[in-house]
Amino acid sequence: MAHIPVLLSETIDGLEIKNGETIIDGTLGGGGHTFEIIKRFGSSVRIIGLDLDEDAITRAKKLIGTEKSNVIFKNVGFQDIDKVLNELGIESVDKIMLDLGISSFQLEVAGRGFTFLKNEPLLMTMKKDPSNDDLTASLIINNWDEVNIADIIYGFGEEKYSRKIAKAIVEARREKEIKTTFDLVKIIEDAVGKNYRGLRIHPATRTFQALRIATNSELMNLEKVIEKGFKFLKNGGRIAIISFHSLEDRIVKKAFIDLKQKGIGKVITKKPIVPSEKEVKLNPRSRSSKLRIIEKIL
Repeated sequence: MAHIPVLLSETIDGLEIKNGETIIDGTLGGGGHTFEIIKRFGSSVRIIGLDLDEDAITRAKKLIGTEKSNVIFKNVGFQDIDKVLNELGIESVDKIMLDLGISSFQLEVAGRGFTFLKNEPLLMTMKKDPSNDDLTASLIINNWDEVNIADIIYGFGEEKYSRKIAKAIVEARREKEIKTTFDLVKIIEDAVGKNYRGLRIHPATRTFQALRIATNSELMNLEKVIEKGFKFLKNGGRIAIISFHSLEDRIVKKAFIDLKQKGIGKVITKKPIVPSEKEVKLNPRSRSSKLRIIEKIL
């Protein structure tokens, strides 16, 4: 299934891109947002596309083409935006956009355990080939103590049955290592499945979200990229961020309010922009997305 860019026009229109500008696409993904910018502005803009997932870079290059001299691809996470710009000798940029959603490819093809609907290794890392030093969901589930696992599931998943789930995980791993997504799903369903009867949400949804966030330090990295990115932003430059759950949106909202209160940011979106009914119908995964935009003022 092809990844459909969320809030595409709203994001690009909201950035108010102009000819000659330098834009960072911090979550290149399948390249949909960058591709649309190129369609509109051609070679008159320079785009730096970042993604920690090597497969995402490959897919984006296929869509966009590698012959375009105005597009630079970097296989790094957006939290390293400062390192990339320093390496390229770029002192400031005009626009930054982030789409924090996990891609259809990562859910359906990558085989890294992001989805509880397929039986895959419990990795949940954005890196294609994690090293032994990289944190994985398997390491958390099989090695961390019960209290820490419960805190992650509650803090990052807002799962009220976190303690029950953590206890069940620790009891199960005493018998044998928890290796796959289906191993974990069965443990969760046995522990709290009855509490989810009649609800639209799967019992494993919040736990899987929490493990993915913890494995990739997503919330900490989001705080980092806003802070670092804003420093590199030119006066009048804008940052657009699409979030998909309340924890992300809360961080973005608070960061933008703080920048406004310091007198250096103007919040463009008084309320977050959400997808239209038409978009949600065409792409159900866009349902929970929220777009916030801020402009740098000095």
